[in-house]
Amino acid sequence: MLGKLYLIPTTLGETEPLEVMPLSVKKVVEQIDYYIVENEKSARRFIKKIAPKKSQPSLHLMLLDKYAEEIETLRYLDICKEGVNVGLLSEAGVPAVADPGASIVKMAHQKNIQVVPLVGPSSILMAMMSSGMNGQNFAFNGYLPIEKGERKKAIKELERLSNDKNQSQIFIETPYRNEKMFADLKAALSPTTYLCIAVDITLQTEFIKTMLVKDWKHQQPDLHKKPAIFIIQK
Repeated sequence: MLGKLYLIPTTLGETEPLEVMPLSVKKVVEQIDYYIVENEKSARRFIKKIAPKKSQPSLHLMLLDKYAEEIETLRYLDICKEGVNVGLLSEAGVPAVADPGASIVKMAHQKNIQVVPLVGPSSILMAMMSSGMNGQNFAFNGYLPIEKGERKKAIKELERLSNDKNQSQIFIETPYRNEKMFADLKAALSPTTYLCIAVDITLQTEFIKTMLVKDWKHQQPDLHKKPAIFIIQK
């Protein structure tokens, strides 16, 4: 019998794991010794936090970072042939959504390995839930272009799509560029477009606010080096 691939979420910051995810995640972590992770140090820290009695020397961690060779990652699920379960562990939030790991999940399907998603915090969905925008029709767009002119063009295009399709448009930015993104949003968007900014979701410093762009012009939330989700709707 083949082992399964468990998609294991992690916290979005320094939060106690069981405050934001169910006990079932803890139980799975206690049972699995083989993990595919983005960063070994943070993965071990999370595993120790959620399952403190688990033996750290028993862990087998396979790296899925920008240096991982494809020929190596193709063997990461071979252990499942022996009936051993493997955990795909996110660095923050849920695996394979705005996060490495989709290639591993695809490979599991190709190898007829059962994929088991576990419940945990997703900053994208939690921002969408709390935005008050159209949750029936929305799109996640990842990162917008870095170059200022191209970024403003992309913002205007997302605004157009939102208006044409009645569709909420979600995107993210590297934390140290949040303030530049905020400035460009205020400059490029129509004053009557809605903008939601969701920062530090699930943390003590959580900030989530939706307002018209014209009202954001008088606000300056603390976005510097904080994980943020941006959503617009025309």
